[in-house]
Amino acid sequence: MALYPKLILEALEKVRYPGNGKNLVEAEMVDDNIRIDGNKVSFSLIFEKSTDPFIRSVVKSAETAILTYVGKEVEIVGNISVVSRQAARPEVGKFLPQVKNVIAISSGKGGVGKSTVSANLAIALARLGYKVGLLDADIFGPSIPKMFSVEDERPYSERIDGRDLILPIEKYGVKILSIGFFVDPEQAILWRGGMASNALKQLIADAAWGDLDYFLIDLPPGTSDIHLTIVQSLALTGAVVVTTPQQVALAAAIKGVNMFVNDKVAVPILGVVENMAWFTPAELPENKYYIFGRDGGKRMADAYGIPLIGQIPLVQSICESGDEGLPIAMKANTPDGQAFLALAGALVEQVKLRNEQQPPTKIVETK
Repeated sequence: MALYPKLILEALEKVRYPGNGKNLVEAEMVDDNIRIDGNKVSFSLIFEKSTDPFIRSVVKSAETAILTYVGKEVEIVGNISVVSRQAARPEVGKFLPQVKNVIAISSGKGGVGKSTVSANLAIALARLGYKVGLLDADIFGPSIPKMFSVEDERPYSERIDGRDLILPIEKYGVKILSIGFFVDPEQAILWRGGMASNALKQLIADAAWGDLDYFLIDLPPGTSDIHLTIVQSLALTGAVVVTTPQQVALAAAIKGVNMFVNDKVAVPILGVVENMAWFTPAELPENKYYIFGRDGGKRMADAYGIPLIGQIPLVQSICESGDEGLPIAMKANTPDGQAFLALAGALVEQVKLRNEQQPPTKIVETK
């Protein structure tokens, strides 16, 4: 029996792809290069992703269709190869190859203003002329979209170098991604740790971050699966720990420091930021009232040999600006805006020293 491509295609029209109900030819899943050598037939089936769950069943169905509708003598079993339209995701450890410095912003407990510091620090770095990305890694309580007034934005994907990549939202010179863009803001996210970690990996690896000088990660408070996912996925340049002068916050911040400097993690601490260091009323800008204690963050930094890279006052305008979606760092002519510009400058200096004096951080190996 003479074999020719049309017979093979007619047989493959009998096979439907479960993902969309179309037959393999209609769905354009059959490579044009059908090779026939005597009774031996070989070709490729094209899937969108190399992880498509239907690959094995579709290949088996294609073999059966050809043996049934063309002839039992056709040598087809084992001769159908699989290719993917979408290039594979980079291996763990090779995420963000175009990013120079990856900085984790951490806090031991919630309520210390870590996300406010992250948002304003990102903007301040951008105002200093750096290319900046900000990832909201607080999967269960995302707040960065609100602070940038982009809650209604919905990122879309674009095919780049053979992969469908999410395009970050850009505002105030900062590229932003958050799980908050993809979920109902009024609904609680009820995910197990594995689901949250996979969502976070997608925001890192399947996004078009491009060339960046600084990639800031606003971590959730405490220590969790999310923190472990970050250190197992990215070689962090270092971490910044945010605290208030309050003893309860300091005790939790110390745990955060110990998590990063642990021998198995070994991420350098670039500095401590003491947020809400004092209260200054608008009508008395020269006055300082130490509501949560005085210099607690400074004493902690001195005790652990870590630089204190910023003391941010508790000022009503900082809170109001964040709620309005216009972070105070955008107002560089104000004392509060100057405080975040000074923080950004101090961080740049610490990163420079770290990169000159210490070897690159290694990702934590998965056991």
